[in-house]
Order: sequence, then C-alpha cells, then structure tokens
Amino acid sequence: MRAHPTDFTNADHLLSRSLPVLARSILFNALFYVNIIVRMLVALPTLVLPHRFILAVLRSYARSSLWLLRVVCGINVEWRGRKNIPKGACIVACKHQSFWETFALFALLDDPAYVLKRELMWIPLFGWLARKARMIPIDRGSRVAAMARMTAAARQEIARGRQIVIFPEGTRRAPGTAPRYLPGIAYLYAELGLPCVPLALNSGLFWPRRSLWRYPGTVLVEVLDPIPPGVDKRTFLRRLQSVIEEATARLVQESEVSHQ
Repeated sequence: MRAHPTDFTNADHLLSRSLPVLARSILFNALFYVNIIVRMLVALPTLVLPHRFILAVLRSYARSSLWLLRVVCGINVEWRGRKNIPKGACIVACKHQSFWETFALFALLDDPAYVLKRELMWIPLFGWLARKARMIPIDRGSRVAAMARMTAAARQEIARGRQIVIFPEGTRRAPGTAPRYLPGIAYLYAELGLPCVPLALNSGLFWPRRSLWRYPGTVLVEVLDPIPPGVDKRTFLRRLQSVIEEATARLVQESEVSHQ
C-alpha cells in the first residue's frame, strides 16, 4: 500500500513542531542542572547560618527554575486559590505528577518542609542541605517506626510555623493514571491535628516523569479548600482523594482543550 502524500505532509509538520521543542528541552535541562549545582555550592555557607538563609537560597532556586522554564521552554504557571492557604502551620497534600512540584512550591508557600525519601538525605551536597533545611525523611521500608519518626520530626517543624508538604501517593503518577493514596497522609493528619490543604495540578502534561521533554503551556496549580482537623482517618483519606482527583482531572482537561 502506497502512502498518501498528506501522510508525509503531516509527518513533516509534526517533525517541524517537535524539533524546536526537543532543542529547547535539551537546553533547559542543561541549564536547570547547572543551576542546581551552582545553587548548592552557593548554599554551602548556610550550613553554619540560621534557617532563613537556606530558605532564601531555596526560594531563589525555585524562582530561577520557573524563570528558565518560562523563557526557554514557554512553560508558565498559574496559581489559583492562594487564599485557601492558612496562616501558620498546616499540612499540604500535593498531587505528584512531575519533578516540577518538588521545587516550585517554594514560590508558593512561606516555609515548606517536604516529606521525602530517606535515601535522598545520603546524596552529597543535596543531603547536607536538605538536613539544614530541616526536610523530613521517611524510611518507606519500616512502616510503624517510620510513621512515628516522621510525625516526631513534623511536630518539631510545625512548632516553627512551617507547612508540611507530603505527596499522598508517595511517587509520581502520570496524568490519567489511577490514583493510589497511601495511609501515611491520614496518619500524619490524625496525629498532628492540623488542617490539611489539598493541592491539585497538571504539571505532568508539560514536564512528564522520566522524560527529557518539556512541552510549552501553562501549569495550573489549584489550592483547594482546607480539610479541618478532627475528621476520622478513613473519611479523611476518601475525601482527600476525591477532591484532589476531581480537581486534577478538571485542570488536565482544561489544558488539553486549550491546546486542541
């Protein structure tokens, strides 16, 4: 069967659109990792300085990375529902689709303390700075003890008025993938007695996991109504999953429609 001439035309059109995106993606990735290395080196003196200095470096890193995304890749961000972030300590339960949200929330929150894999704390430079920034490591292989240690560390940080950022699914999941919310978020919510702020986004459309591609568009981030403390754990987990997944699906659909 012979190919129709329009098949080649469409292929050429797709290629002509893809090559600039690939080139910008490669350039961004190079600049992004250079930026990380430079910021970590600049941050080394903060190891012996008060917390506000490492926080300033982290905010600067987040803002510069968002700037690179906008200028190099044409990726913007729209923050929605900022008024839903309470003053002082709270739990932020964030949808996790991409590497993007691991740094971008420093441009949204006053002083976030991320719950992250314990293994990340062993990485030279990064691990030292993460400890200085008082991030909260969790050993995913030891549930009961890990939950207790995570909660103890979180209590220390909320006493300082910080926001505890946790990814309820524990790992990145591509847009459209069936959710898998873990009980750790419900345990933390019950133990800390704080409001939990659900956060939906569609970052995976533009910064896919395990991919070098960065696609132009606007990352939509929506801060949803806080869930007040005192809800029983099962009800809380069902409610959290429901509101985040519904809002995430809406944000994904909104971006997909706008790009048609």
